[in-house]
Amino acid sequence: MLSDKNSLKIKLNRNINEDELKNFALSSKDSWRNVYDITGILPSKFPIPQNGISAKIRIAQKDTSTVRIVFEDAKKSQIYAQIDEKEITFSKNKPAQNTQKTEQKAEQKAEQNTKKTAKKVASAEKTSEKTSENKAEKTAKTQKENTKNDKKIAKKPEPINQKAIKITADTAAASNKLSKKQKASKIIVLDPGHGGDDVGALSQNKKLREKDIVLNVSKKTASLLKERGYKVLFTRSNDRFIKLRSRTSFANDKGAHLFISIHANAAPNKEKAKSMNGIETFFLSPSRSERSMNAANLENKADTDEMNYFTKVSFLNFLNREKIIASNKLAIDMQAALLKSVRAGYKVSDGGVREAPFWVLVGALMPAVLIEIGYISHPDESQKIANSKYQDRLAKGIADGVDEYFAKNL
Repeated sequence: MLSDKNSLKIKLNRNINEDELKNFALSSKDSWRNVYDITGILPSKFPIPQNGISAKIRIAQKDTSTVRIVFEDAKKSQIYAQIDEKEITFSKNKPAQNTQKTEQKAEQKAEQNTKKTAKKVASAEKTSEKTSENKAEKTAKTQKENTKNDKKIAKKPEPINQKAIKITADTAAASNKLSKKQKASKIIVLDPGHGGDDVGALSQNKKLREKDIVLNVSKKTASLLKERGYKVLFTRSNDRFIKLRSRTSFANDKGAHLFISIHANAAPNKEKAKSMNGIETFFLSPSRSERSMNAANLENKADTDEMNYFTKVSFLNFLNREKIIASNKLAIDMQAALLKSVRAGYKVSDGGVREAPFWVLVGALMPAVLIEIGYISHPDESQKIANSKYQDRLAKGIADGVDEYFAKNL
Protein backbone atom coordinates (compact mmCIF):
# COMPACT_ATOMS: atom_id res chain seq x y z
CA MET A 1 0.00 0.00 0.00
CA LEU A 2 1.28 3.46 -0.94
CA SER A 3 -0.19 6.71 0.39
CA ASP A 4 0.56 10.40 -0.17
CA LYS A 5 -1.34 13.69 -0.38
CA ASN A 6 -2.51 12.96 -3.89
CA SER A 7 -3.47 9.27 -3.87
CA LEU A 8 -3.82 6.00 -2.02
CA LYS A 9 -2.80 2.80 -3.81
CA ILE A 10 -3.94 -0.63 -2.66
CA LYS A 11 -2.20 -3.69 -4.12
CA LEU A 12 -4.02 -7.04 -4.44
CA ASN A 13 -2.90 -10.61 -5.06
CA ARG A 14 -4.92 -10.99 -8.28
CA ASN A 15 -6.79 -8.90 -10.83
CA ILE A 16 -10.00 -7.26 -9.68
CA ASN A 17 -12.97 -6.25 -11.81
CA GLU A 18 -15.42 -3.37 -11.43
CA ASP A 19 -18.15 -5.62 -10.01
CA GLU A 20 -15.97 -6.26 -6.95
CA LEU A 21 -15.72 -2.56 -6.06
CA LYS A 22 -18.78 -0.70 -4.73
CA ASN A 23 -18.98 2.85 -3.41
CA PHE A 24 -21.39 5.27 -1.80
CA ALA A 25 -21.32 8.47 0.30
CA LEU A 26 -22.59 9.27 3.79
CA SER A 27 -23.10 12.78 5.10
CA SER A 28 -23.76 14.25 8.51
CA LYS A 29 -23.64 17.71 10.06
CA ASP A 30 -19.90 17.56 10.78
CA SER A 31 -18.51 15.14 8.22
CA TRP A 32 -18.63 13.73 4.72
CA ARG A 33 -17.61 10.10 4.13
CA ASN A 34 -16.76 8.38 0.85
CA VAL A 35 -17.13 4.62 1.37
CA TYR A 36 -15.68 1.86 -0.84
CA ASP A 37 -16.41 -1.85 -0.38
CA ILE A 38 -13.94 -4.28 -1.98
CA THR A 39 -14.43 -8.02 -2.34
CA GLY A 40 -11.37 -9.22 -0.45
CA ILE A 41 -9.63 -10.24 2.75
CA LEU A 42 -7.18 -8.19 4.79
CA PRO A 43 -4.01 -9.87 6.09
CA SER A 44 -3.59 -10.05 9.86
CA LYS A 45 -1.20 -7.07 9.81
CA PHE A 46 -2.15 -4.22 7.51
CA PRO A 47 -0.77 -0.67 7.78
CA ILE A 48 -3.43 2.05 8.09
CA PRO A 49 -2.38 5.39 6.55
CA GLN A 50 -2.24 8.27 9.04
CA ASN A 51 -2.68 11.02 6.45
CA GLY A 52 -3.13 11.44 2.73
CA ILE A 53 -5.91 12.38 0.35
CA SER A 54 -8.45 12.52 3.20
CA ALA A 55 -8.45 13.88 6.74
CA LYS A 56 -9.12 10.43 8.11
CA ILE A 57 -8.83 7.04 6.39
CA ARG A 58 -10.17 3.83 7.92
CA ILE A 59 -9.65 0.33 6.50
CA ALA A 60 -11.30 -2.72 8.08
CA GLN A 61 -12.75 -6.16 7.35
CA LYS A 62 -16.49 -5.54 7.06
CA ASP A 63 -17.34 -9.25 6.87
CA THR A 64 -15.63 -12.49 5.80
CA SER A 65 -15.44 -11.44 2.15
CA THR A 66 -15.61 -7.62 2.13
CA VAL A 67 -13.03 -4.96 2.99
CA ARG A 68 -14.37 -1.44 3.68
CA ILE A 69 -12.36 1.74 3.14
CA VAL A 70 -13.78 5.01 4.51
CA PHE A 71 -12.44 8.45 3.54
CA GLU A 72 -13.73 11.04 6.00
CA ASP A 73 -13.53 14.83 5.63
CA ALA A 74 -15.17 17.81 7.32
CA LYS A 75 -16.67 19.06 4.05
CA LYS A 76 -18.17 17.42 0.99
CA SER A 77 -15.48 15.81 -1.16
CA GLN A 78 -15.19 13.29 -3.96
CA ILE A 79 -12.79 10.33 -3.98
CA TYR A 80 -12.40 8.48 -7.27
CA ALA A 81 -11.18 4.91 -7.74
CA GLN A 82 -9.32 3.58 -10.74
CA ILE A 83 -8.65 -0.14 -11.25
CA ASP A 84 -5.47 -1.29 -12.99
CA GLU A 85 -5.21 -5.07 -12.89
CA LYS A 86 -3.94 -5.86 -9.34
CA GLU A 87 -3.99 -2.28 -8.12
CA ILE A 88 -6.67 0.21 -7.06
CA THR A 89 -5.74 3.90 -6.97
CA PHE A 90 -7.91 6.26 -4.94
CA SER A 91 -7.57 9.95 -5.84
CA LYS A 92 -9.40 13.27 -5.76
CA ASN A 93 -8.67 13.64 -9.46
CA LYS A 94 -11.24 12.17 -11.79
CA PRO A 95 -9.53 9.45 -13.91
CA ALA A 96 -9.50 9.78 -17.67
CA GLN A 97 -11.87 7.57 -19.61
CA ASN A 98 -10.43 4.21 -20.55
CA THR A 99 -9.12 3.98 -24.08
CA GLN A 100 -10.03 1.16 -26.39
CA LYS A 101 -6.59 -0.36 -25.87
CA THR A 102 -7.01 -0.35 -22.07
CA GLU A 103 -10.42 -1.98 -22.34
CA GLN A 104 -9.05 -4.71 -24.60
CA LYS A 105 -6.18 -5.31 -22.18
CA ALA A 106 -8.66 -5.80 -19.34
CA GLU A 107 -10.62 -8.26 -21.44
CA GLN A 108 -7.42 -10.15 -22.21
CA LYS A 109 -6.59 -10.49 -18.52
CA ALA A 110 -10.10 -11.68 -17.73
CA GLU A 111 -9.76 -14.45 -20.32
CA GLN A 112 -6.33 -15.80 -19.34
CA ASN A 113 -7.74 -19.28 -18.73
CA THR A 114 -8.33 -19.71 -22.46
CA LYS A 115 -5.05 -19.49 -24.42
CA LYS A 116 -6.82 -19.24 -27.74
CA THR A 117 -8.86 -16.26 -26.54
CA ALA A 118 -5.80 -14.56 -25.06
CA LYS A 119 -3.96 -14.77 -28.40
CA LYS A 120 -6.89 -13.20 -30.20
CA VAL A 121 -7.08 -10.37 -27.68
CA ALA A 122 -3.32 -9.74 -27.84
CA SER A 123 -3.48 -9.63 -31.62
CA ALA A 124 -6.38 -7.21 -31.43
CA GLU A 125 -4.39 -4.93 -29.11
CA LYS A 126 -1.40 -4.72 -31.46
CA THR A 127 -3.47 -3.87 -34.48
CA SER A 128 -6.27 -1.80 -32.95
CA GLU A 129 -4.69 1.59 -33.73
CA LYS A 130 -4.02 0.69 -37.37
CA THR A 131 -7.34 -0.93 -38.23
CA SER A 132 -10.56 0.70 -39.25
CA GLU A 133 -13.55 1.20 -36.99
CA ASN A 134 -15.36 -1.74 -38.59
CA LYS A 135 -12.48 -4.11 -37.88
CA ALA A 136 -12.31 -2.94 -34.26
CA GLU A 137 -16.00 -3.70 -33.86
CA LYS A 138 -15.49 -7.15 -35.36
CA THR A 139 -12.66 -7.86 -32.89
CA ALA A 140 -14.78 -6.77 -29.94
CA LYS A 141 -17.59 -9.04 -31.13
CA THR A 142 -15.19 -12.00 -31.36
CA GLN A 143 -13.94 -11.37 -27.84
CA LYS A 144 -17.50 -11.17 -26.52
CA GLU A 145 -18.38 -14.51 -28.17
CA ASN A 146 -15.26 -16.16 -26.74
CA THR A 147 -16.11 -14.91 -23.27
CA LYS A 148 -19.63 -16.27 -23.64
CA ASN A 149 -18.27 -19.68 -24.67
CA ASP A 150 -15.89 -19.69 -21.70
CA LYS A 151 -18.80 -19.12 -19.34
CA LYS A 152 -20.70 -22.06 -20.82
CA ILE A 153 -17.95 -24.50 -19.92
CA ALA A 154 -17.18 -22.94 -16.54
CA LYS A 155 -18.62 -24.38 -13.34
CA LYS A 156 -21.66 -22.75 -11.79
CA PRO A 157 -21.02 -19.68 -9.61
CA GLU A 158 -19.84 -20.32 -6.06
CA PRO A 159 -21.11 -18.65 -2.88
CA ILE A 160 -19.63 -15.23 -2.22
CA ASN A 161 -16.84 -16.68 -0.06
CA GLN A 162 -15.18 -18.27 -3.07
CA LYS A 163 -14.83 -14.94 -4.81
CA ALA A 164 -12.72 -13.49 -2.00
CA ILE A 165 -9.30 -12.10 -2.91
CA LYS A 166 -6.51 -11.36 -0.48
CA ILE A 167 -5.44 -7.75 -0.14
CA THR A 168 -1.72 -7.56 0.66
CA ALA A 169 0.56 -4.80 1.86
CA ASP A 170 3.30 -5.83 -0.56
CA THR A 171 3.63 -7.33 -4.03
CA ALA A 172 5.37 -10.58 -3.08
CA ALA A 173 3.42 -13.61 -4.32
CA ALA A 174 3.41 -16.99 -2.59
CA SER A 175 5.43 -19.73 -4.26
CA ASN A 176 3.45 -22.26 -6.23
CA LYS A 177 5.69 -25.06 -5.00
CA LEU A 178 6.67 -26.15 -1.50
CA SER A 179 10.08 -27.48 -0.57
CA LYS A 180 10.48 -30.83 1.23
CA LYS A 181 11.65 -28.96 4.30
CA GLN A 182 8.53 -26.78 4.31
CA LYS A 183 6.23 -29.80 3.99
CA ALA A 184 8.09 -31.74 6.67
CA SER A 185 7.43 -28.93 9.13
CA LYS A 186 3.63 -29.09 8.65
CA ILE A 187 1.36 -31.28 10.79
CA ILE A 188 -2.02 -32.23 9.31
CA VAL A 189 -4.69 -33.75 11.53
CA LEU A 190 -7.30 -35.80 9.66
CA ASP A 191 -10.56 -36.40 11.48
CA PRO A 192 -12.72 -39.25 10.11
CA GLY A 193 -16.22 -38.47 11.35
CA HIS A 194 -18.25 -40.62 13.77
CA GLY A 195 -16.98 -44.14 14.71
CA GLY A 196 -17.83 -46.92 17.13
CA ASP A 197 -21.50 -46.93 18.13
CA ASP A 198 -21.98 -43.70 16.19
CA VAL A 199 -22.27 -45.00 12.62
CA GLY A 200 -23.20 -41.64 11.13
CA ALA A 201 -25.57 -41.42 8.19
CA LEU A 202 -26.71 -44.52 6.28
CA SER A 203 -27.48 -45.21 2.63
CA GLN A 204 -31.07 -45.90 1.60
CA ASN A 205 -30.52 -49.66 1.74
CA LYS A 206 -28.80 -49.30 5.15
CA LYS A 207 -25.77 -51.24 3.89
CA LEU A 208 -23.34 -48.30 3.60
CA ARG A 209 -22.26 -46.49 6.75
CA GLU A 210 -20.73 -43.03 6.90
CA LYS A 211 -18.16 -43.99 9.54
CA ASP A 212 -16.63 -46.69 7.29
CA ILE A 213 -16.51 -44.61 4.11
CA VAL A 214 -14.92 -41.54 5.68
CA LEU A 215 -12.29 -43.65 7.46
CA ASN A 216 -11.26 -45.19 4.13
CA VAL A 217 -11.04 -41.78 2.46
CA SER A 218 -9.02 -40.42 5.38
CA LYS A 219 -6.52 -43.29 5.19
CA LYS A 220 -6.08 -42.80 1.44
CA THR A 221 -5.60 -39.06 2.00
CA ALA A 222 -3.02 -39.70 4.72
CA SER A 223 -0.99 -41.94 2.40
CA LEU A 224 -0.82 -39.23 -0.27
CA LEU A 225 0.06 -36.49 2.21
CA LYS A 226 2.83 -38.60 3.73
CA GLU A 227 4.21 -39.35 0.26
CA ARG A 228 4.38 -35.60 -0.33
CA GLY A 229 6.34 -35.08 2.88
CA TYR A 230 3.75 -33.93 5.41
CA LYS A 231 3.37 -35.28 8.92
CA VAL A 232 -0.15 -36.72 9.29
CA LEU A 233 -2.04 -37.64 12.46
CA PHE A 234 -5.51 -39.19 12.94
CA THR A 235 -8.12 -38.39 15.55
CA ARG A 236 -9.16 -42.00 14.98
CA SER A 237 -7.53 -44.62 12.74
CA ASN A 238 -9.94 -47.42 13.60
CA ASP A 239 -13.61 -47.96 14.44
CA ARG A 240 -13.96 -46.15 17.75
CA PHE A 241 -15.97 -43.20 18.99
CA ILE A 242 -14.35 -39.92 20.05
CA LYS A 243 -16.22 -36.94 21.47
CA LEU A 244 -16.36 -33.95 19.16
CA ARG A 245 -14.54 -31.53 21.45
CA SER A 246 -11.77 -34.10 22.03
CA ARG A 247 -10.94 -34.11 18.31
CA THR A 248 -9.82 -30.49 18.07
CA SER A 249 -8.22 -30.74 21.52
CA PHE A 250 -6.04 -33.51 20.11
CA ALA A 251 -5.07 -31.31 17.16
CA ASN A 252 -4.26 -28.41 19.49
CA ASP A 253 -2.12 -30.60 21.74
CA LYS A 254 -0.13 -31.85 18.74
CA GLY A 255 0.46 -28.34 17.43
CA ALA A 256 -1.30 -29.11 14.15
CA HIS A 257 -1.21 -26.60 11.31
CA LEU A 258 -4.47 -27.80 9.70
CA PHE A 259 -7.51 -29.71 10.95
CA ILE A 260 -9.59 -31.51 8.29
CA SER A 261 -12.75 -33.33 9.33
CA ILE A 262 -14.16 -35.72 6.72
CA HIS A 263 -17.86 -36.64 6.58
CA ALA A 264 -20.62 -37.82 4.25
CA ASN A 265 -23.81 -35.79 4.09
CA ALA A 266 -27.45 -36.88 4.11
CA ALA A 267 -30.71 -35.28 3.02
CA PRO A 268 -33.09 -34.25 5.83
CA ASN A 269 -35.91 -36.45 4.47
CA LYS A 270 -36.75 -39.10 1.84
CA GLU A 271 -38.39 -36.55 -0.45
CA LYS A 272 -35.12 -34.65 -0.87
CA ALA A 273 -32.83 -37.69 -0.93
CA LYS A 274 -32.98 -38.05 -4.71
CA SER A 275 -32.20 -34.40 -5.44
CA MET A 276 -29.56 -33.45 -2.85
CA ASN A 277 -26.02 -34.36 -3.89
CA GLY A 278 -22.54 -32.93 -4.36
CA ILE A 279 -19.33 -32.04 -2.54
CA GLU A 280 -19.40 -29.26 0.06
CA THR A 281 -16.71 -27.72 2.25
CA PHE A 282 -17.64 -25.94 5.48
CA PHE A 283 -15.81 -23.61 7.85
CA LEU A 284 -16.94 -22.61 11.31
CA SER A 285 -19.28 -19.64 11.52
CA PRO A 286 -22.89 -18.94 12.49
CA SER A 287 -25.04 -20.55 9.79
CA ARG A 288 -26.45 -18.43 6.98
CA SER A 289 -28.66 -20.96 5.22
CA GLU A 290 -31.12 -23.73 5.98
CA ARG A 291 -28.98 -26.23 4.06
CA SER A 292 -25.91 -25.38 6.15
CA MET A 293 -27.84 -25.65 9.40
CA ASN A 294 -29.29 -29.02 8.39
CA ALA A 295 -25.79 -30.35 7.71
CA ALA A 296 -24.48 -29.00 11.02
CA ASN A 297 -27.38 -30.41 13.02
CA LEU A 298 -26.77 -33.84 11.48
CA GLU A 299 -23.08 -33.90 12.42
CA ASN A 300 -23.58 -32.24 15.83
CA LYS A 301 -25.84 -35.05 17.08
CA ALA A 302 -22.86 -36.98 18.45
CA ASP A 303 -22.43 -34.52 21.33
CA THR A 304 -25.89 -33.08 21.86
CA ASP A 305 -25.31 -33.11 25.62
CA GLU A 306 -22.06 -31.16 25.43
CA MET A 307 -23.61 -27.71 25.28
CA ASN A 308 -27.12 -26.43 24.82
CA TYR A 309 -28.10 -24.49 21.72
CA PHE A 310 -27.98 -21.05 23.32
CA THR A 311 -24.52 -21.62 24.76
CA LYS A 312 -23.28 -22.65 21.33
CA VAL A 313 -24.73 -19.58 19.65
CA SER A 314 -23.24 -17.30 22.30
CA PHE A 315 -19.83 -18.88 21.77
CA LEU A 316 -20.03 -18.60 17.99
CA ASN A 317 -20.77 -14.89 18.23
CA PHE A 318 -17.30 -14.37 19.71
CA LEU A 319 -15.31 -16.45 17.23
CA ASN A 320 -11.87 -15.17 16.30
CA ARG A 321 -12.15 -13.27 13.02
CA GLU A 322 -8.64 -14.12 11.85
CA LYS A 323 -9.22 -17.84 12.34
CA ILE A 324 -12.52 -17.65 10.46
CA ILE A 325 -10.79 -15.92 7.54
CA ALA A 326 -7.94 -18.46 7.48
CA SER A 327 -10.44 -21.35 7.58
CA ASN A 328 -12.45 -19.68 4.83
CA LYS A 329 -9.35 -19.54 2.61
CA LEU A 330 -8.56 -23.20 3.36
CA ALA A 331 -12.14 -24.15 2.48
CA ILE A 332 -11.92 -22.29 -0.82
CA ASP A 333 -8.70 -24.05 -1.85
CA MET A 334 -10.00 -27.42 -0.64
CA GLN A 335 -13.29 -27.20 -2.54
CA ALA A 336 -11.60 -26.14 -5.78
CA ALA A 337 -9.00 -28.92 -5.57
CA LEU A 338 -11.62 -31.57 -4.76
CA LEU A 339 -13.79 -30.63 -7.72
CA LYS A 340 -10.81 -30.55 -10.08
CA SER A 341 -9.64 -33.99 -9.00
CA VAL A 342 -13.02 -35.74 -8.99
CA ARG A 343 -14.25 -34.15 -12.20
CA ALA A 344 -11.25 -35.57 -14.04
CA GLY A 345 -13.08 -38.89 -14.05
CA TYR A 346 -16.61 -38.40 -12.71
CA LYS A 347 -19.57 -36.06 -12.77
CA VAL A 348 -20.14 -34.33 -9.47
CA SER A 349 -22.20 -31.36 -8.29
CA ASP A 350 -20.52 -28.40 -6.63
CA GLY A 351 -22.20 -27.74 -3.29
CA GLY A 352 -19.86 -24.79 -2.70
CA VAL A 353 -18.05 -23.37 0.30
CA ARG A 354 -20.42 -22.78 3.18
CA GLU A 355 -20.53 -21.44 6.73
CA ALA A 356 -22.06 -23.54 9.50
CA PRO A 357 -21.77 -24.06 13.28
CA PHE A 358 -20.14 -27.51 13.24
CA TRP A 359 -19.34 -28.30 16.84
CA VAL A 360 -16.38 -30.52 15.86
CA LEU A 361 -14.56 -27.40 14.56
CA VAL A 362 -15.09 -25.35 17.72
CA GLY A 363 -11.90 -24.89 19.71
CA ALA A 364 -9.46 -25.52 16.86
CA LEU A 365 -6.52 -23.12 17.13
CA MET A 366 -5.53 -23.68 13.52
CA PRO A 367 -7.42 -23.31 10.17
CA ALA A 368 -10.12 -25.99 10.26
CA VAL A 369 -12.66 -27.26 7.73
CA LEU A 370 -15.26 -29.99 7.47
CA ILE A 371 -15.63 -31.71 4.10
CA GLU A 372 -18.86 -33.43 3.08
CA ILE A 373 -17.54 -35.77 0.36
CA GLY A 374 -21.03 -36.49 -0.98
CA TYR A 375 -24.55 -37.50 0.00
CA ILE A 376 -24.79 -41.06 1.29
CA SER A 377 -28.57 -40.68 1.14
CA HIS A 378 -28.49 -40.20 -2.65
CA PRO A 379 -29.04 -43.50 -4.53
CA ASP A 380 -26.21 -42.92 -7.03
CA GLU A 381 -23.77 -40.79 -5.07
CA SER A 382 -23.76 -43.27 -2.17
CA GLN A 383 -22.34 -45.89 -4.55
CA LYS A 384 -19.69 -43.45 -5.79
CA ILE A 385 -18.35 -42.46 -2.39
CA ALA A 386 -18.16 -46.14 -1.42
CA ASN A 387 -16.14 -46.92 -4.56
CA SER A 388 -12.38 -47.27 -4.03
CA LYS A 389 -11.38 -45.48 -7.25
CA TYR A 390 -13.73 -42.58 -6.49
CA GLN A 391 -12.24 -42.40 -3.00
CA ASP A 392 -8.78 -42.16 -4.61
CA ARG A 393 -9.98 -39.06 -6.47
CA LEU A 394 -11.35 -37.56 -3.28
CA ALA A 395 -8.09 -38.25 -1.45
CA LYS A 396 -6.04 -36.61 -4.19
CA GLY A 397 -8.31 -33.57 -4.13
CA ILE A 398 -7.88 -33.13 -0.37
CA ALA A 399 -4.09 -33.52 -0.64
CA ASP A 400 -3.99 -31.02 -3.50
CA GLY A 401 -6.06 -28.61 -1.43
CA VAL A 402 -3.50 -28.80 1.37
CA ASP A 403 -0.68 -28.05 -1.11
CA GLU A 404 -2.59 -25.13 -2.57
CA TYR A 405 -3.34 -23.58 0.80
CA PHE A 406 0.25 -23.74 2.05
CA ALA A 407 1.60 -22.46 -1.27
CA LYS A 408 -0.45 -19.30 -0.74
CA ASN A 409 -0.12 -18.98 3.03
CA LEU A 410 3.38 -19.93 4.15
